[in-house]
Formats: sequence, structure tokens, C-alpha cells
Amino acid sequence: MAPQHEDLAAAVTAAIADAVASADLFLEDVTITGPATRSVVRVTVDLRDDEVGSLPLERVAEVSRAVSDALDASDVLPHAYQLEVSSPGATRTLTEARHFRRARTRLVRVETRDGAEVTGRLTDVEDDALVLDDEAGTTHRLPLADVRRGRVELEMRRIDEVDLGDDDDVED
Repeated sequence: MAPQHEDLAAAVTAAIADAVASADLFLEDVTITGPATRSVVRVTVDLRDDEVGSLPLERVAEVSRAVSDALDASDVLPHAYQLEVSSPGATRTLTEARHFRRARTRLVRVETRDGAEVTGRLTDVEDDALVLDDEAGTTHRLPLADVRRGRVELEMRRIDEVDLGDDDDVED
């Protein structure tokens, strides 16, 4: 982001912080791109890190309206702008303790600073470590200082693993 965009992003962050907090959400990031006469303002919000699950689209729509109102009421953006409000998404890179706390109960792949990879169900995020249970049932405690990054593994159930419940005598 260009220096003028960085300053503007900081001003936008200050202008919308209360609106996001009032929606009981966490303000993850603000970026601004494009020319000064028609900027694109991207606001990324997330559930608080003590919540597990996905951010419902309805809440994104609600906070989007609140953010828009806050920006309109401020003099931070005196020109036309396009506002995009979204969540970080399921495939974002996990780099901070709060990212991992939000991913509790999910299957994650973690890369350590020495290049090792551990994949398992994230069962806990302690003050200084991640706790994962791998497929073999082994519990791994990875110090956060040793973690380079992680990623949630999307889990899809195959149709042949799903009981459709439509009959008793024919295999699904």
C-alpha cells in the first residue's frame, strides 16, 4: 500500500472502530487501493477470538451498513469510494494466536519454523502453544514461537460417506 493509502487506512480504521466494536466484531484489517478520486476501501472483520465458527453473512451485512454510516459521518474520505466489507475467509493464513483461537475445533495444517508440518484437529490454544490431535490420535503441543503459519484444511464429506436416509435396503 502506498504511504498516502497507509495514512488514509489508519484514519479509516479510527473512524470505523466503534461501529465494528458495537457489532461485537473484531476489526482485522483496512486496506485502501485505487486512485484518490475513487478509492476502494476493503474492511475485513471477524468474530471475536473467543468465538468458534463462521461469521454469518447477515452480520457482515449489518456491520457493512454501520461502517458505511460511520464513514459517511466522518470527513476521512471526502471523495467517492467503494466499500467492501468481508470476513477473512476459511483459507486465510493463520499467523497470530487470535487466528488460531478462531480455528479451534478445525482441522489445521501447521508449518513450524524448522520446516516441519503437523496436521491435526486444533483442540486448544494455550498462552504459548497450540494443541493438535493428529489422525493417529497423537496429541502435539507446538510452542507458538516455533509456528511459522497455519491453514485451515477444508473438510468435505464424500457423497458415498453420507447417509442420505432415503431407504433401508439399497446402499447409498
